Amino acid sequence: MPTASPDVGDHICWQGKGRGEMRRNMTDFNVFYDTTLRDGEQTPNVCFLPEQKLEIAMMLDEIGVGEIEAGFPVVSEKEAEAVKLIARQNLNARVFAFCRAKKEDVEKAIECDVDGIVIATSLSELHLRFKLRRSFKDVLGESLRLVEYASEHLSVSFTTEDATRIPIRTLVAIYGKAIKYGAERIHLSDTVGVATTELVENYVTALKELGVEVLCHFHNDFGLATANSLKALVCGADKVATAVNGIGERCGNACFQEVAMALEILYGFYTGIWLDKLYELSKLVERYSGVPVHSQAPVVGENAFTHESGMHVAAIMENPLTYEPYSPEIAGRARKIILGKHSGKKSVEYKLKELGLNADVDADRLVNIVKRVREEGIVISDDLMRKVLECL
Repeated sequence: MPTASPDVGDHICWQGKGRGEMRRNMTDFNVFYDTTLRDGEQTPNVCFLPEQKLEIAMMLDEIGVGEIEAGFPVVSEKEAEAVKLIARQNLNARVFAFCRAKKEDVEKAIECDVDGIVIATSLSELHLRFKLRRSFKDVLGESLRLVEYASEHLSVSFTTEDATRIPIRTLVAIYGKAIKYGAERIHLSDTVGVATTELVENYVTALKELGVEVLCHFHNDFGLATANSLKALVCGADKVATAVNGIGERCGNACFQEVAMALEILYGFYTGIWLDKLYELSKLVERYSGVPVHSQAPVVGENAFTHESGMHVAAIMENPLTYEPYSPEIAGRARKIILGKHSGKKSVEYKLKELGLNADVDADRLVNIVKRVREEGIVISDDLMRKVLECL
C-alpha cells in the first residue's frame, strides 16, 4: 500500500526499461475494482451489448484488474445474460454483480454465478427523506436481513449510497451491524463527489477500525475522484472503484488509467497492471461506449505526449523527462512533435528528419513560413510540410 510520494528526482528512472518483468514479480496487491461495465454504463446514452461487455471484461482481466463489476442483473434479461457470460469465463479476476437492497435483485445476481455481490442501500438523511420516504430503522433492518440471506450463498459487500454525507459515527455503526450480518467488505460511496481529501482520510481511518476490507468509490463532480482514490489508499483503504476513461453518471467515476499511472509513477507502487495496454483498453471502451476521450486527458488523450512549443521540443531532444513525467512507451504511447505558431528551429529540424525530407534547407526561413501559415488558420500537416519544401 502506498504511504508517501517519492522525491521528484526519483522519476528520472522512468524510461520504461525492464518494467514488464518487474511488474510480474513485484506486485504489492491489486487495488482495482473495475466498475466500467456497471456504473460506467450508467453514463447517459451508453448501452453495452453483451458481447461488448465480454470483450471489455476479457481485456480488463488480461491487463491485470483483480475485480470486475460485470453489471446490474435485475435491469434486464440481456443484462443478466451478460453478467452470467462473464462470470462463466473462468477469469483470473473475481466477478461481481450490483444489487439494490431488494430480494429480487439478490436472487437474480445469485443465478448469474458471480463470485460476489454488492448490496447497496440508501441511509443518508437526504435519501431517506426524498428518495425512499421511509425511516432509517426500517431501511436498515431490511438491508441487514438481505445481507444475512445473501451471505449464505456468496461473498457480500455492503454499501450505503451517499455515505460521505452520513456522519462518521453513524456510518461506522451501520457498517458494524452489516459485518455482524455477514458482510465481508464495506464500501465508502461518495455518490455525488462531495468528499474532500481531508474528509476521505477521516472516513477511511474510522472504517478501517471495523477490521474488514474497505473499498472506496468516488465520483468526479468536483474533479477530485482520482485524488480521493489515491488518498484513500494512502490512508489504508484496500481497494478503489474505477472506470476506464472515467466514464459514469454525471461527471463520471475515478479514472482507471489515471489512478494506475499515479500509483506506479508517483508512489512507486507496483499495481500488477500492464500499463502499456492502457491506451488499447481506453480506445476499446471509447469505441463501444461512444463517449469520446478528451484530447488532453491524462495518459490516453491524443495530446498527452504531443509537443508544439519550440523551447519544449529543444529540451525534449536533450532529455524527454524535461517536459514529460514518464516515457510514453510505458503507457503504450508514442511521442509526437507537431509544427505551429510556437515552433522553433529544433522542431522544424526534428520534423524534417522524421519525414525523411531535405535537411539542407534554411531552418530559420522554414520556421518563419510555418508561423505565418499557422497564423492564417492553416494546420501544418505532414503533407503540407512536403508541399512547402517543394516550393522552396
